[in-house]
Amino acid sequence: MPAPNMPLDGFYSVIPAGGVGSRLWPLSRADAPKFLHDLTGSGQTLLKDTWDRLAPISGEQRVMVVTGRAHRAAVEAQLPALADTNIVLESEPRDSTAAIGLAAAILERREPGVVIGSFAADHVISGDALFRSAVADAVAAAHAGYIATIGITPTEPAVGFGYIECGGTLEVEGAERVEAVSNFVEKPDLDTARRYLEGGDHLWNAGMFIAKASTLLEELARTKPELHAGLVELAEAWDDPVTRGPAVDRIWPTLEKIAIDYSVAEPAAAAGRLAVIRGHFQWDDVGDFASLAKLNTAGRSGELAILGDNARVLADASSGIVVSRANRVISLIGVHDIVVVDTPDALLVTTSEHAQRVKAVVDALRLGGSSDVL
Repeated sequence: MPAPNMPLDGFYSVIPAGGVGSRLWPLSRADAPKFLHDLTGSGQTLLKDTWDRLAPISGEQRVMVVTGRAHRAAVEAQLPALADTNIVLESEPRDSTAAIGLAAAILERREPGVVIGSFAADHVISGDALFRSAVADAVAAAHAGYIATIGITPTEPAVGFGYIECGGTLEVEGAERVEAVSNFVEKPDLDTARRYLEGGDHLWNAGMFIAKASTLLEELARTKPELHAGLVELAEAWDDPVTRGPAVDRIWPTLEKIAIDYSVAEPAAAAGRLAVIRGHFQWDDVGDFASLAKLNTAGRSGELAILGDNARVLADASSGIVVSRANRVISLIGVHDIVVVDTPDALLVTTSEHAQRVKAVVDALRLGGSSDVL
């Protein structure tokens, strides 16, 4: 086993930095997505937090970021140690299979046999030692031929997450505990989530995948051969600046949009190729303003979270969250579980109960032609 502070041998971190985070509109926008914001009061963005967590595990020169062309400058400003060859630019979003699959194909071509781990740029994790331990076990499972994922031990009957159903224990050399995955479960209703919590066999799906790049690509070739072929062709052209641009323009728009959960993880589980490691660290995907409020009040109900460097908020007997990016004074009197997001060109007012519905507002604005505020 490597020393606690040394990078894991043969391991490469991949950070897909895409998506808009539409449930966090109007804070999160197309030109300033969720991963480029400080949502925890740490003083740095979620992307930088992710880098700081992963760089010690893989080494700074073994971190790849997959992001949109429009975000290149912001990503490079946030991550000055990111190697130029390790920033992969998408011409347009094609979902997580294309992003992670292209990274896998590029890295396998550069370093046959490499193990990669994909970790979202916009999740909040605390407990770095526990996180590293889970990743190390997942890497051991990857060396044993599995596609591994890290599931989060549930702390409440959450209905906003997908779940992973654990099967029996797998014997994997160099890992403390690895389990088979019996099934992926979509977001359940509350009664079902309560049963999952009580039963102890279900974990939250945090979207973390660790595997040999070759193993992931083999599974993708089995389930989505056309998508696999396009990604391999792109990877063959990637490291030559002369061939990369034309290949991207020709191939990327034709790739199927599909999440890696559906293209790789679920089929691998059905075939007995997917393993899970229980993550005991604290994790939050900050999926909406209700979760952001809980994160910034340490889960204490009845408190008001205030985000914004120069926020001017007066509150009396109120709870929830206020995010201020304007210079207005915001006064709250006797309102509970409220969500107020004030920006120079858009104002959102809702409640924690309805925070998941913010995405519908974004969809309506897009259909109505109000793309200037998106």
